[in-house]
Amino acid sequence: MKFFKLPTQIHKFDTFKGFAEEFQIGENDLVLTHQFLFDPFMKGLDLKADFIMQEKYGVGEPSDEMIDEILKEVVDKPYKRIIAIGGGSVIDIAKLLIFKDGKNALDMFEKRIDFIKDKELIIVPTTCGTGSEVTNISIAEIKSKHTKMGLAIDELYADYAVLVPELIKGLPYKFFVFSSIDALIHAIESYVSPSANDFTQMISVKAIEMLLKGYMEIIEKGEDHRQELLEDFAVASNYAGIAFGNTGVGAVHALSYPLGGTYHVPHGEANYQFFTEVFKTYNRLDPNGKIKALNTFLASLLNVDEAEVYDAIEKVLDKLLSKKALKEYGMKEEEIESFTDSVLEKQQRLLANNYVPLSREEILNIYKNLY
Repeated sequence: MKFFKLPTQIHKFDTFKGFAEEFQIGENDLVLTHQFLFDPFMKGLDLKADFIMQEKYGVGEPSDEMIDEILKEVVDKPYKRIIAIGGGSVIDIAKLLIFKDGKNALDMFEKRIDFIKDKELIIVPTTCGTGSEVTNISIAEIKSKHTKMGLAIDELYADYAVLVPELIKGLPYKFFVFSSIDALIHAIESYVSPSANDFTQMISVKAIEMLLKGYMEIIEKGEDHRQELLEDFAVASNYAGIAFGNTGVGAVHALSYPLGGTYHVPHGEANYQFFTEVFKTYNRLDPNGKIKALNTFLASLLNVDEAEVYDAIEKVLDKLLSKKALKEYGMKEEEIESFTDSVLEKQQRLLANNYVPLSREEILNIYKNLY
């Protein structure tokens, strides 16, 4: 049985310039990034690499249509390295640019090609949540299916993950919160996964502690105080990515995908809506397994009784950003049924990582309670 795996080398630099010099970014490199990152951090370095700006191909999270357009730019070019500098969208797309025969996103997500990796992959995250720099997963919206799909194969592991806290400085407060809440969910879902073990739980615990303590400092000192904590949040996100990269995530992510895919809700924000409701359901169904140790740990961090931990987390998060009812995103009442069926049909890869199995009725009730 696999116990723990981390094939990616992890590096950290104070500045982007330091990274660019040590990794000798230049000819035969393709950099996928954003203009708002290129202008302040890359333009003045006169790097000889080719650059693609993701926003040229569409806004928001990646879709198969967006990925296919970018693949046309890459196919048959003699690139030796793909370098992703951005958030989850840039990283998810870049992971699909490394294959010799990768010409169509849907073919990849449905595993209809031979996954022959012929380029190195370097990932530099610029949010503090995705953890994707150390996972073997890529997620995209599949337009024809009205949901998101995930591809999880070992070829998607980056050769190098590079943390540069300087790149997170310009992240707007709202996106800082949603992306880091995503990291918190990664760590907490990982902790109770059936695949969790001593190694992954040790890493999850450290990520949870760093993130929750950081939130409480920001609540006390104001939103600008996050600038003093960027390195902590970048490292905690990386820890959470390492943990869930080994264990998987479960129902929080699974239930968020129809909402995100149908109403284009950003990934971290969509997960935020389902987080505590899923864990309250888990706790009701089986309070004595791995979740008991998690609750004890969370209660000590939050200084509350174990029975109050999920309400207490919600109070902390609500002081950062308010949660919405699902109908505020445009979700229709009849979609409670169709979203439930979509999760059961298309997200078994994630549901297999649930702390305890959830029936159709339990998934339906989570949607009803949040609607």
